[in-house]
Amino acid sequence: MSVSIRTLFMLAALGFGAQSAVAAELEVDVGGVRSVDGQVKLMLFERAEGFRKEDKSREVLALPAKVGTVTGVFANLPPGRYAIVAYHDEDGDGKLKLRFGMFPSEGYGLSNNPSVSGPPAFNDAAFDLPVTGALLTIQLSY
Repeated sequence: MSVSIRTLFMLAALGFGAQSAVAAELEVDVGGVRSVDGQVKLMLFERAEGFRKEDKSREVLALPAKVGTVTGVFANLPPGRYAIVAYHDEDGDGKLKLRFGMFPSEGYGLSNNPSVSGPPAFNDAAFDLPVTGALLTIQLSY
């Protein structure tokens, strides 16, 4: 292998290392879980389009429910603007149960813990994730 090709491989390896060095970790504590039934789901969004729709999220964590606080970690995220929807899927059907098709009947919460009337928007819950990572706390409302 010539020196120039070896140098290119080394530079490429350093580049991959540098790229992973800017990946951040986001730890999310979800408080107020009222039962051990089902699971707590965390949906991470990186844009307003499709916000609140699980299939449009960047990543979903499904964690076993326990009374009190449940913690999830999103790893290797690029720094940027995100929003999280959390809910307690008590009946285990994989979706947030709604009364009259509009009002959550299972526990739910958003990053920033905003008070909203009507469907929340991405900007209500949006936060900036720095390269150093972050710890967020979301309080569920039932």
